[in-house]
Amino acid sequence: QVQLVESGGGLVQAGGSLRLSCAASGSIFGINGMAWHRQAPGKQRELVATIAPRGISNYADSVKGRFTISRDNTNNTVHLQMNSLKPEDTAVYYCYADVRTYGRNMYFPYWGQGTQVTVSS
Repeated sequence: QVQLVESGGGLVQAGGSLRLSCAASGSIFGINGMAWHRQAPGKQRELVATIAPRGISNYADSVKGRFTISRDNTNNTVHLQMNSLKPEDTAVYYCYADVRTYGRNMYFPYWGQGTQVTVSS
């Protein structure tokens, strides 16, 4: 089994920065794509950023130029550097990874429990 554990969330003033981290652990053979999603109260969960194994990334228009996703394949971690934060960035942020385990020959989706990010005006 695989666990994704997020860290780095918290309360920050508008214009400030936070760095989220997510570490995958378990019987991991390999990880394909990784991503960050977020969900604000009363809203649908939305994709924030994705990153491929070799580092190619994509971003939602709402965060482009402010957020940067990165990964460390050796340590099975993914990060989200969030700068110039706005109140509308307030949400629970979820880590996502397509993971192949030693007990499977396919990649399966795994989600973290989420970490709260609150941006005050």
